[in-house]
Amino acid sequence: MTQSTMTRKLTIAEAFDSLMREPLPLRITAYDGSGAGPEDAPYRFHVATERGLNYLMSSPDPDLGMGRAYVSGDLQLFGTHPGDPYEALRVLKAGVKFRRPSPAELLHIVRSLGISHLLPPTPPAEEAPSKVRRLLEGVRHSLTRDAEAIHHHYDVSNRFYELVLGPSMTYTCAVFPHEAATLEEAQAAKYDLVARKLDLRSGQRLLDLGCGWGGMVRHAAKEYGVKALGVTLSEQQAVWAQEEIKRQGLDHLAEVRHLDYRLIEEGDFDAVSSIGLTEHIGVRNYPSYFGFVKDKLKPEGRLLNHCITRANNHQDTKPGEFIDRYVFPDGELAAPGLLVSAVHDAGFEVHDVENIRVHYARTLAGWCANLAEHWDECVAEVGENAARVWGLYMAGSRLAFELNEIQLHHILAAKVGDEGSNGFPLRPTW
Repeated sequence: MTQSTMTRKLTIAEAFDSLMREPLPLRITAYDGSGAGPEDAPYRFHVATERGLNYLMSSPDPDLGMGRAYVSGDLQLFGTHPGDPYEALRVLKAGVKFRRPSPAELLHIVRSLGISHLLPPTPPAEEAPSKVRRLLEGVRHSLTRDAEAIHHHYDVSNRFYELVLGPSMTYTCAVFPHEAATLEEAQAAKYDLVARKLDLRSGQRLLDLGCGWGGMVRHAAKEYGVKALGVTLSEQQAVWAQEEIKRQGLDHLAEVRHLDYRLIEEGDFDAVSSIGLTEHIGVRNYPSYFGFVKDKLKPEGRLLNHCITRANNHQDTKPGEFIDRYVFPDGELAAPGLLVSAVHDAGFEVHDVENIRVHYARTLAGWCANLAEHWDECVAEVGENAARVWGLYMAGSRLAFELNEIQLHHILAAKVGDEGSNGFPLRPTW
């Protein structure tokens, strides 16, 4: 910040520009008529209201402040579709470099913009309670608190998910068998890869934990003749899944229950698939979770654990504030080594670990394209604020997978039987 700017009141755009280490690659404008950054930039962020400035200045976490302002419509983004702001986020990530201002500079900025803007407004209705307030809902990862966390994200609207996810109704990473594969083909390929890794055969019993809308359950029943049970904490998912199972005539083989996995009474399953659940159970609960899975399997039974992972052990397992408040309350991610160790320590023998993170970037690109294509109907279904949450989080997640900030791992393991038997052939068959 130059001496001249330190002696006069700053505009909103000047204040933001003064915090940059390098020239802005995009345009910033504000309701006070100010602007900064190249006028011909392809993307423009506009602080539209005083409340938006309040969100930006009052939040101790920059991502949460920007998220609140964007979700509420008080921070507007021009040059891209709200259902898929990926390209703008890519420019923002690569080119916007903040510097740490001196105490004197920070005080000047606050005085210029107004100390009253440090008072936090009421967060948007789409925001989950803070971690402290969530304590009133129960201990972290208790039955009650987990049910509320899942309800917050998954019980939005089945119609909304149909529009965003497509016919497969699959809200987990797909596996693209070739460059030209569609999202639907890739989701089917993912389920079949899981089935092959588990070596599913007709007459076997599969337990699918965190089954969503029942895609794996239906695939195992329809394609492999497996008797499959899925459980989910989302009531809307369970209702939709059971209706689809009956519609496809699979109710003699497949079932989805609205149930916490910890309350499953059946055992002696030939295989367990856990596709996208481990992110929700908490790192401290890995030993009890994988111990539970082992107890549900027959000797030589297989586990396929599919989950988002951290890129390294130095990253915090807890998510950023925006993801925690708007997307996955109480979610946690660990590096793959920690997960493999937890599976080993529970008594499993690990046979294969595969990283498919690039496939999740492609999957998210497909979901964002669906959201943008069906934007008006999605907004009519859940409201514009909620639709903006989804566009922002999915595009940001796509970028994180592309940049190797997060990953997606398959861990295939077996419950060792008597005298060390594991049921595996000499070489992989999948």
